[in-house]
Amino acid sequence: MLTGEFNHSIDSKGRLIIPSKLRESLGEHFVITKGMDGCLFLYPDNEWKAFEEKLRTLPLTNKKARDFKRFFLGSATEGELDKQGRVLISSSLRAYADLEKEVVLAGVLDKVEIWSKEAWEARTADVEENIEDIASDMEDLGLSI
Repeated sequence: MLTGEFNHSIDSKGRLIIPSKLRESLGEHFVITKGMDGCLFLYPDNEWKAFEEKLRTLPLTNKKARDFKRFFLGSATEGELDKQGRVLISSSLRAYADLEKEVVLAGVLDKVEIWSKEAWEARTADVEENIEDIASDMEDLGLSI
């Protein structure tokens, strides 16, 4: 299970250390792609394959479905760790998520989100301010705490 929040830096070559706790769950091969809300998604290989299967079921005749597939598949790159536990993040993905130096990796069960530290702090502040309304909406989706 991928959980937890980790603060790291991207080096000048675009390499990011993946925390050892996350490395165990990610495995040797994974996929990095654009994510929602301006972050990147990092999927373990098995979760990426499950996501791909869901994408395959989307109808070709639906424009939003085509755009959805393009968004995730068009930017997807295979990730591989070097001997120091780092992964190279492409310049286009770094630009999309505005990753310059300080980043936050957040495990969210089936994937890891990679955020710029500034965007993460703004997002979590907004969530914390609105958590009661969010929890109420989750109850409408069948999740209660």
